[in-house]
Amino acid sequence: MGLSLDKDWWRQAAIYQIYPRSFKDSNGDGLGDIKGITSKIDYLSSLSIDAVWLSPFYPSALADGGYDVDDYRDVDPKLGTLADFDEMLLKLHEVGIRVFVDIVPNHSSNRHIWFQEAIASEPGSAARNRYIFRNGKGANGELPPTNWPSHFAPSAWSHESTQGGKGNQWYCHMFAPEQPDFNWDNREVHDEFLSTLKFWADRGVDGFRIDVAHMLKKDLSEPLQDQDKYPGLTNRKPGQDILFDRDDVHEIYKEWRLLFDTYNPPRVAVAEAYAPAERLARYASPEELGQAFNFELLEANFNAQEFKTVIDRGLAAAKSQGSSSTWTINNHDQMRPATKYGLNPTVDRLRWKNSGGTTHPLDEVSGLNAAIAASMLIMALPGCTYIYQGEELGLFEVLNIPEDQIQDPQYLRNNKADKGRDGCRVPLPWTSSGSSFGFGDGKAHLPQPQWFAEKSIEKESHDSKSPLSIFRTALKLRSQLIAPEELTWHETGNKHILHFSRPNGWHCITNFGGGYYDFMGLLGEKAEILHSSQPLTEAGLYLIHGQISAADSLPPATTVWLRLPQ
Repeated sequence: MGLSLDKDWWRQAAIYQIYPRSFKDSNGDGLGDIKGITSKIDYLSSLSIDAVWLSPFYPSALADGGYDVDDYRDVDPKLGTLADFDEMLLKLHEVGIRVFVDIVPNHSSNRHIWFQEAIASEPGSAARNRYIFRNGKGANGELPPTNWPSHFAPSAWSHESTQGGKGNQWYCHMFAPEQPDFNWDNREVHDEFLSTLKFWADRGVDGFRIDVAHMLKKDLSEPLQDQDKYPGLTNRKPGQDILFDRDDVHEIYKEWRLLFDTYNPPRVAVAEAYAPAERLARYASPEELGQAFNFELLEANFNAQEFKTVIDRGLAAAKSQGSSSTWTINNHDQMRPATKYGLNPTVDRLRWKNSGGTTHPLDEVSGLNAAIAASMLIMALPGCTYIYQGEELGLFEVLNIPEDQIQDPQYLRNNKADKGRDGCRVPLPWTSSGSSFGFGDGKAHLPQPQWFAEKSIEKESHDSKSPLSIFRTALKLRSQLIAPEELTWHETGNKHILHFSRPNGWHCITNFGGGYYDFMGLLGEKAEILHSSQPLTEAGLYLIHGQISAADSLPPATTVWLRLPQ
């Protein structure tokens, strides 16, 4: 099949996120690896996706799931070699699947050669200037330089003595202490990451996902200022915050774009940036990265008005910059949507998860139906669809991981206030039996629940009504139905129904409510039903979930795709 040279291939791609350590284990050590990915290219190809995005596979002590990087230009020996990566890349390209890799530019690991040099060097040295070292407050420098908070600990500062340093300084880390932040006021850091991007692009990598892209630049003018309000100062204008979404960060990405455009087709990137929609669009402009994740649907309830508001805002922001929209309801940091939608919207999800799911009931049927319906809806939108591994199986969040097996620093380093993200990172079930449900020959690095047997790829592949079968059909159809990046909303007369169409006559209707919706009565007999996330009613009366439904109606928590002749 091979790859085309279409420079716009990414604008409406279907991209599948692989969390390598939990995808497929090829050697039985409990960790997914690069050869494991290569062994499942037939499966990836069966999904009709355009690209895969690999979460970090670099050498790492796994203080934060691989986002603590020891070496940006190598593969973790536990996951394989550069030769294994090259083979995987070649074979994915042969079947027409492109590859994004994760770039983590805000911080390295504490084992990175630069940080080791910094710790061994004197205060004020060139080696320390690659990171953010400062003297502490107090009579003897015993207090942190500022009140800046970390995502994984109360303070974003750790004393260098914790890392073996003897200079009596503190170093900055917005995440775990094992993840020291780079100093992006230092030109050497800019040049190093340009070299890293070129290293992977020269190997044939097609795109990059940029971790916490909004955090690279910080106000490091002396004296450093405290934060008045997390995550930003109340008395600062947008773009002038101390730590987040600063205007000067965009100069970095403009320089990256110049590098990307030296390739044919140009390399592309997507920013993980937490910023208001109007500011998020800047990261995604053609002069910068091209795309930025729209995370608003991750927090939205399964509600028609919430979805429509997010969609309208996202499309308007993308149009303002000429960028491509992105849509996702799941990733490696989020509760699985089948679980999220199966809870009453009033439930505090964090407390529910921390309780092991005991505080409120979970409606698994409605949650799963809503998750598949939402996935089909976002597949039909203009722009890019991002799918997280296991989403296509309808996996639920894995609860009750024993405390001694939890790996996420969000739990371990933050006063155990949040059970963390391990529940969506549990290795995939490939078969319905075996010590790790086909993930590998031994135990998986995170415990898998017994209900995985009913959610395995093996079992769902043989069930025409399974989530996997619905996804496969939807993604294949999507690749054939792609139209110009526009949509038209259609009035439904029902606040629980969203109906839009694309310029080629492709219609998408989603029922967010509890009743049934007569969609064929609205569209007429000329409409061709292409696909639905649940079985639709047939002529006459039909029994669904114990209710008698009118003919040609859309059940609750269901999306249907139709085509009208042009």
